[in-house]
Amino acid sequence: MASTSLLKASPVLDKSEWVKGQSVLFRQPSSASVVLRNRATSLTVRAASSYADELVKTAKTIASPGRGILAMDESNATCGKRLDSIGLENTEANRQAFRTMLVSAPGLGQYISGAILFEETLYQSTTEGKKMVDVLVEQNIVPGIKVDKGLVPLVGSNNESWCQGLDGLASRTAAYYQQGARFAKWRTVVSIPNGPSALAVKEAAWGLARYAAISQDSGLVPIVEPEILLDGEHDIDRTYDVAEKVWSEVFFYLAQNNVMFEGILLKPSMVTPGAECKDRATPEQVSSYTLKLLRNRVPPAVPGIMFLSGGQSEVEATLNLNAMNQAPNPWHVSFSYARALQNTCLKTWGGRPENVNAAQTTLLARAKANSLAQLGKYTGEGESEEAKEGMFVKGYTY
Repeated sequence: MASTSLLKASPVLDKSEWVKGQSVLFRQPSSASVVLRNRATSLTVRAASSYADELVKTAKTIASPGRGILAMDESNATCGKRLDSIGLENTEANRQAFRTMLVSAPGLGQYISGAILFEETLYQSTTEGKKMVDVLVEQNIVPGIKVDKGLVPLVGSNNESWCQGLDGLASRTAAYYQQGARFAKWRTVVSIPNGPSALAVKEAAWGLARYAAISQDSGLVPIVEPEILLDGEHDIDRTYDVAEKVWSEVFFYLAQNNVMFEGILLKPSMVTPGAECKDRATPEQVSSYTLKLLRNRVPPAVPGIMFLSGGQSEVEATLNLNAMNQAPNPWHVSFSYARALQNTCLKTWGGRPENVNAAQTTLLARAKANSLAQLGKYTGEGESEEAKEGMFVKGYTY
């Protein structure tokens, strides 16, 4: 695999050379290990993980045509906000009922290839007593797990955040693999109104890279999620400039940490104007900016780009994804949506057992719409007004 050679050689690579010379570097010869020589030393750097073949297979399975990821990894506190919106108390039983309704939707695996779970859900059974993981596998859906420990203030920055969770991550990822998880997710964020500072960008990129290396070593495909928050009045050009810098840092440090690109998935934000910008962008504009950035910063060895919705309406997120799939791409360009898949479904369910079938039908309709968008065949016909409502919340915390 061409990019594997790049990653093994990365410790001797100058950062500016990597960013500028990406296309040349991917033509390096491939091998199980590579010997790096200079005048003083001879060093052998081995492949990132003994799970290499499995990682590639898992990533390709998730990045399969017409399918994407259901993000249902909300923390118990965030899940409580969802439940509160329909008048339900935040109890384990109610969280279990909601998640059971999602994973057991008949035929969900036709449109969904992976499901990101919270730790509670990974070890949880459905209301019928069957393990959630087993229900997903039976639907041909790969179970995944959220492994970060959330955002905390970044001291020395401009009121920015960093993502914690590296301590003890190796033992946790090993345990998650044994429980049936086959991919992982780590979300960090960058705020445009707050800078972003060079410190915040570097911290985000380094944390993602360390997490990715540790996850691969445990057999989990890492979803790399550098979210550019929608908050702000900035235009789409400003978003592009910031995202370009962030993605450059992320892939540089992934290489520095010997992460195998063929065994990761990228979960970025689409390039859009800030949520409070008066000049809105069409799906065609979002597609043009986002695909340009992908071509300039993401190696083609990465199997899948699984976009987050980040507060877009259900329909807006689907339209933008569809626009990006009007022509072939080097990567599988798809979705990893939470609210943009769950919102109408949650309201339809309302916590009532008699509404489960109707809610699952709604979930399947939303999943099918995004499946069509991944194939570039979504038309937007027949969408409800509710599905067109934006879900952005200023200063939203997960």
